Amino acid sequence: MTDPGVLGGLSARTVRQYNSRLADLFSLYLNLLPRAVDGESVTELARECGISNEEAFAHTLAALADLDAGGKDRLFFLYWLLPSVHEMQTAPFLADAYFRNIRIPQATRGKWELKTEYLAPFEPFVCRDFVVTRDKRMLPQIGFFTERYAYPAVLENGREWMTLQPNETVTTEPAVRAAFGRVLTFGLGLGYFAYHAAEKENVESVTVVDISPDAIELFKTYILPQFSHPEKVRLVCADAFDFAEREMAGNFDFVFADIWHDVGDGREPYLRMKAWERRFPDIRFSFWLEDTIRCYLDESLWDMGQT
Repeated sequence: MTDPGVLGGLSARTVRQYNSRLADLFSLYLNLLPRAVDGESVTELARECGISNEEAFAHTLAALADLDAGGKDRLFFLYWLLPSVHEMQTAPFLADAYFRNIRIPQATRGKWELKTEYLAPFEPFVCRDFVVTRDKRMLPQIGFFTERYAYPAVLENGREWMTLQPNETVTTEPAVRAAFGRVLTFGLGLGYFAYHAAEKENVESVTVVDISPDAIELFKTYILPQFSHPEKVRLVCADAFDFAEREMAGNFDFVFADIWHDVGDGREPYLRMKAWERRFPDIRFSFWLEDTIRCYLDESLWDMGQT
């Protein structure tokens, strides 16, 4: 909760400017300086000041960004930066059935590679979709662990295309819960959604459409044989929109679209897929990172002069 007397004095433009400022700050550290926050400094600050690791992490990040958290930047720190930072535990993620039952080898095919990567202690990561408050604050959700965290990844030309960092598992969970009947998913990745959907008794089949034959072959060779119900899974190498044009009608009950790397390249294919949702009102659709993509599409949340 926020104090209406405090934020009520801020103009709508200032709120938008702070939204843009926070998104820019996290983009800088996540993409260019992901290990700039020193864990020992965070724990020492928390101990000396009697504050949580979350608050100490936020203060450390503020100092690195040259913010005056106790002065001119106090409101930005208290109502934007601080509520965006979360200390998280590894145990719930490692207990996931995919993590317990699927082993990802080091393997390559063409431009695609399977491997295991790591988050260092106190390395920040996106942990869930953006949160938009009643007062129009747009808050990225950034987590950190206090211990090293190993996660599987699939890379395209050396760039992470899909990983099982917490953000991917948390933001895929709603689609897994909703899946039923004849399921269609656009985008293969590591098969996380396909695995969990196939485990459900109320799911009859899972058709996975991906445009890369090499990604499909890696999955078919190393991952699909580990599934409890591989017989439910059908793999199709095709463009998502071409496949939708040919086979969507009458063949599926539920569709999960996950053909974008992140919100940066997700807006255009998301809007194209939304058109298919309107075209087939009898099919239930779910879209990866939809809440965050909608934040980026909502110009009322941004200072357009900064973004």
